[in-house]
Amino acid sequence: MENLTENRLNSILEKQRSYFASHETKNIDFRISQLKKLKAVIQKYQAEITKALHADLRKSEQEAYLTEISIVNQEIEYHLSNIREWSQLKKVQTPIHLLPSKSRIQYEPLGIALIIAPWNYPFQLLFNPLVGAISAGCTTVLKPSPYTPSIAALMDKMIKEIFDEKYVAIVQGGKEENELLLKKRFDIIFFTGSPMLGKVVMRAAAEHLTPVILELGGKSPCIVDESANIAIAAKRIAWSKTINAGQTCIAPDYLMVHESVKDELLAKIEEEFVKMFGADSQKSEFYPRIVNDKALERLKKLMQHGTIRFGGKIDEADKFISPTIIDNVKEDYPIMQEEIFGPLLPVLTFKNIQESIDFVNKNEKPLALYVYSNSKIANEVLFKTSSGGACVNDGLMHIANHHLPFGGVGNSGMGGYHGHKSFLAFSNEKAFVNSSTLIDLPFKYVPFKYFNWIKKII
Repeated sequence: MENLTENRLNSILEKQRSYFASHETKNIDFRISQLKKLKAVIQKYQAEITKALHADLRKSEQEAYLTEISIVNQEIEYHLSNIREWSQLKKVQTPIHLLPSKSRIQYEPLGIALIIAPWNYPFQLLFNPLVGAISAGCTTVLKPSPYTPSIAALMDKMIKEIFDEKYVAIVQGGKEENELLLKKRFDIIFFTGSPMLGKVVMRAAAEHLTPVILELGGKSPCIVDESANIAIAAKRIAWSKTINAGQTCIAPDYLMVHESVKDELLAKIEEEFVKMFGADSQKSEFYPRIVNDKALERLKKLMQHGTIRFGGKIDEADKFISPTIIDNVKEDYPIMQEEIFGPLLPVLTFKNIQESIDFVNKNEKPLALYVYSNSKIANEVLFKTSSGGACVNDGLMHIANHHLPFGGVGNSGMGGYHGHKSFLAFSNEKAFVNSSTLIDLPFKYVPFKYFNWIKKII
């Protein structure tokens, strides 16, 4: 794989602009055929995808399938089943003063899309938005993360095997190549990454007034009230925190637990860690690794404040950090100042649910929020807080429903995708009025002879 050069990028963009102008990508049968190609190549290389994800992140075959491959497959199937309906002209009501005109919404592709993916779910977060771009009729430039080189190389091979670069191109490189991409004019930029980098993308997009979809992150709270089913809460928190070794944008970032059930909950979370990965999680085939030395070093520093109640084992050579519970955490500790993105679970307590609500609301809006409690308390928390998504008595699962939009709010992102929302994300909803020429009512024309009458109906 060669890194991107400006000449190469200019060539790709020229080809894609020309191809998009041919209008071939707008044909619904064409879009369906391209989605089927994508589905087939994923099936062909499924074993290799699994191996590449294991090489880069030590993901097990099961986790790779559940959190990456299956999600993309389901997205493709959902679009194949609905794209014809989504693409149809949508009739909307026409007010009386515009009759006998007809009003419609036409869905047209935005044009050339740039999709920049992160390293934590490198396959899912590159291919899933691609499904939406294809479904909407866009051409696309894909940019995978350089931090997961095995899967990046495989995706490069897969894309080039089935698509001409005039339609879907994939380019490689790091920071310099990203900067080069962001200098160019695209019709939409879809970026998944940190809030800090999201600001960089948004500033660059502003130069061309390019619309952006930013899937960012932040500190997603996990609130456990005394009314919660503690055993179920513990199991689901332990699971959702350790998927991909906590390197998940919607992982529960910190735990806020009612002081009366804290010890019981933490003891059960510890039990669940052992049930899932054994007494030594480093020996488990199901426990992933930290992506690189830089990320591991950052996590080590976050572990220096508070009391490690469980875990805390580190093997730098193996890029391993065990599932770790950190107690006696204060709000101003470094671990509470940035998104953790690792298997560390800091713990805070509250005496009444309003304390937890106030804490969430005084910080940046999170990408996800989790609350374990009875329905009354859960509804209160959801009503009084703002987050990109949420789960009641579970973790992560809102991302698995293609009928739900996925996205952030405020610091955790803007725009959403998945399912129909992905189709809309890469489409322009063009509104138009089709007026009859058989009748030409005089009301709108100067000198507004019937103005007093018009005021009564408008």
